[in-house]
Amino acid sequence: MSALKYTKDHEWIEVTGNKAKIGISDHARDALGDLVFLELPDTGRTLSKGEDFAVIESVKAASEVYSPISGEITSVNESLADSLDDLKEDTEKGWIIAVEMSNPSELEGLMDKVAYDLYLGEL
Repeated sequence: MSALKYTKDHEWIEVTGNKAKIGISDHARDALGDLVFLELPDTGRTLSKGEDFAVIESVKAASEVYSPISGEITSVNESLADSLDDLKEDTEKGWIIAVEMSNPSELEGLMDKVAYDLYLGEL
C-alpha cells in the first residue's frame, strides 16, 4: 500500500499506479461530529482538481469534499451511504471515490502524514 497524501481541505488520497482512492481525513471526520447523510457522485464523472464531488452532512453542518486531482470517477463506495461510521482513513472501507488520474503531476504539493500533522498543529 502506498502512503497517503493530504490536502489543506482535509481530504486524503492513496495512489496506486494511475488510479487513486480519495476520502476525508480523521481530523475532518472528527470535526464534523455525528454524520447523518452522504451525497455520492456518479461514476464516469470527470473531475478537475479542487472540484467538489460529494457532500457530507452532520448534525452540525454540511461539508463539501474536494478532489485533490483531476480525473474520471471509476467507482464510488456505495456502502458508505448505509454505514457512515466507515468514513475514515481506513482505505479498505473509508474511501469515497476511486479515480483514474488524468494529470498525476497534480500530486506534487500534497502533504505527507508528517506535513499534514504539522499543518493541523498550526490550525
